[in-house]
Amino acid sequence: MIRDQAVYGYVAEFDDTDKILGAAKATYAAGYRKIDAFTPFPIHGLSEAVGFHRTWVPLIVLCGGVFGCVGAFVLCSVYDVYVYPMNIAGRPHLSWPAYIVPMFEGTVLCASFASMLGMLALNGLPRPYHPLFNVPQFALASRSRFFLVIKAPDVSSTLRGRASSSRR
Repeated sequence: MIRDQAVYGYVAEFDDTDKILGAAKATYAAGYRKIDAFTPFPIHGLSEAVGFHRTWVPLIVLCGGVFGCVGAFVLCSVYDVYVYPMNIAGRPHLSWPAYIVPMFEGTVLCASFASMLGMLALNGLPRPYHPLFNVPQFALASRSRFFLVIKAPDVSSTLRGRASSSRR
């Protein structure tokens, strides 16, 4: 089977939220897994209907926050103990309660940068061009129309699987 590499997938256009939700559920039930939906506003239940899975962004944000907290603690403790030790009122050099504010700030800073960079990386952004921009009606996806896309690699693998199962 020869497949044209320029084909991104199959696009269906809908004018009602119930129709796209029903079509997404039927498409997922038919065995297609590489499905995407484009709507002008969020539709309750559509992400589950297209098989949207959990994202890695919360874990990336947690790792960034832990890195920021530990980094701020190490920075403060190394500076306070080794670089410029000061004996103030007989307190120990490694007085961690004084590091709480810098640790909090480091946590927030690194977690926010991790969330932004993780979101961009997982979404594949920046993407100035998308193959669906070639569809003239797709400009209405941000205004009044709803689009359901089955990506081409999923179609070929599903059709091959059906053809082999029907020969048995």
